[in-house]
Formats: sequence, structure tokens, C-alpha cells
Amino acid sequence: MSELTTLIVNGTAHTLDSTHDRPLLDVLREDLGLTGCKIGCGEGACGACTVLVDGVPTRSCITPLGAALGHPVLTVEGLAAHGQLHPLQQAFLDADAMQCGYCVPGMIMAALGLLSQVPNPSEDAIIAAMQGNICRCGTYTRIVRAIHQAAPALRAQPGGAR
Repeated sequence: MSELTTLIVNGTAHTLDSTHDRPLLDVLREDLGLTGCKIGCGEGACGACTVLVDGVPTRSCITPLGAALGHPVLTVEGLAAHGQLHPLQQAFLDADAMQCGYCVPGMIMAALGLLSQVPNPSEDAIIAAMQGNICRCGTYTRIVRAIHQAAPALRAQPGGAR
């Protein structure tokens, strides 16, 4: 049974008429037009759909809408500000950490979740945190390099990683 509900995404309240068991990924893509999070495996195993819910990397394909209600949701579309890429987005470009780009939004959001908890992670910590995000193109070394590059910029921001 569908009901009116409010979801906060990228700092904006959205009123939705949806069931609470509907996947968050479907709501983001179909209702809100936020297509940065990708449809991958549909089982929470690939990481292409990763968003932050209350700052925690979350697989939106297996997260019901009801679980996100009352919690801020951040998608890759919410990162750039004032015409400037977020430091992680810029670092992924600088490190050439993408080929097809399909995994990149999920990678960036998982990396942001890590850097908000561990501002200066070791390579092993980055690899462990990114373990569940799959890149079919195999740019893992460049992804680790991009996360290392972005870490100092995020530490320098007021309030740290956002």
C-alpha cells in the first residue's frame, strides 16, 4: 500500500507516494531522476548503487525506502558545489581512475564514507573499505591512488569529508 512520505536527498526534502518496501535505488532513479547510482547486480554485491545514508555507505538496491526515511541520503549528484567538482570527483579524474565509468559513482560514495570515518587511511584500509565495489575495467590501483589524493583535500575542508 502506497503512502505519502518525505525523503531527504542531497539536502532537499522530497514528498513521495510510494510503498516503504520499494528499493531506495528505484525511488532515486525513477521518482527523483537521480541516475548517478547505477543498477548493477540487484543483490548488494557490486556496489554500483552505493549512496550514503546518515553518512554510511549503503547499497540502495537492497535498502527499502522505509529504512532511509528520517535519515539524510547523499548521492553522487549532491557532491559538486558552486560549479566545482568534489575533491573525490576531481581525484578520480586526475588519477584516470575510470574507463567505462559505470562503477565510479558507487566507488566515490564508498570512498567518501571511508574518508569521513578515517581521514588518513592506509592503502590496506582503502582496499578493505572498497572490497565490495566491483570495477569491471580493473582500475583498482588508480582508484586507490585517487582516494589517497583526495584525503588531504577533504581533511582541509571545514568539517572534514562531506
